[in-house]
Amino acid sequence: METGYLSEMDEKLAGVPKGKLLLERHTAEHDAPFLSEQLVSSSDGKGFAESWTVFPGVVLLHSYYRAKQYSFHHAPLQSVMQINHCRQGRIGWEMHDGTTVYLGAGDLSLHMMDACAESVISLPLGFYEGIAISVDLETLTHDPPEILREAGIKGQKLHEKFCNQNGHTAMPASTQIEHIFSELYVLPYDLQMPYFKLKVQELLLFLSMLDVSEEKQLDRYYSQQIETIKTIHTQLTQHLDRRYTIEELAKQYLINTSALKAVFKTVYGLPVASYMKEYRIKEAARMLRENSSSVSEIAAAVGYESQSKFTAAFKEVLQILPTAYRKQFQS
Repeated sequence: METGYLSEMDEKLAGVPKGKLLLERHTAEHDAPFLSEQLVSSSDGKGFAESWTVFPGVVLLHSYYRAKQYSFHHAPLQSVMQINHCRQGRIGWEMHDGTTVYLGAGDLSLHMMDACAESVISLPLGFYEGIAISVDLETLTHDPPEILREAGIKGQKLHEKFCNQNGHTAMPASTQIEHIFSELYVLPYDLQMPYFKLKVQELLLFLSMLDVSEEKQLDRYYSQQIETIKTIHTQLTQHLDRRYTIEELAKQYLINTSALKAVFKTVYGLPVASYMKEYRIKEAARMLRENSSSVSEIAAAVGYESQSKFTAAFKEVLQILPTAYRKQFQS
């Protein structure tokens, strides 16, 4: 499933030069300074984003990235709150308090845009699709849509609820969040704007009712911990023929085992063992497609001493035997 999804994303990004973010505006309004010429980005990959000005001061941005990281610079907008929803992949960025927040599929985060004026976005899986809704809280207070006016929603209240204590809030996927966002990704062109208007108001109504103190929060960690885990990840993925234990890695990098496991799952979305099993099998699949090594040789190269164990793992992850998988790509 992931392979097909990434192929579709690559088609969408086919015309984007490497290192660039292509932005396509679908509305004529220019009341969004964070999408103006002040926005500067750079990357080791490529990205494509579409934007719509849904209401005065409210912009919806649908983004696709195929990269390991993106650097952004924009004006430090103290009155603009950004609400991010992750559809696919993982995304993380360091906030001004020194902690890093990661979102996986279905997760939601909120922060003020002065917190990310100079930011490096990390994409640990190498891809991401999501929606960011940026709301000028001053405009929302003084010129809200009629439904939000009736509900008495004020920008200052949203700021106090979600951005006062830590400067940001991040919540794991839930049925309520999924209900609001799921339809936004698959709309026909002529229904996009009506649905965006409907769903943005529904989202703000939902957030106004939410009791943050009763909601589970996503874990956040300091950048030094994140960098240690990324180094461990590099070691694990560059030496697939070797099996490292958690205890061995914890001792090598001077980190306790509980922290290693927790931070790794936060960054990469899976426990170490589950992640590495999938990584090994995906690398083996690439080798089956691209070279003529035997199945036993490939099994050994990705850390399986037994071909039978490799075959069982391959079938479990990709739902097909290695030999049958290879035949699909033989001319």
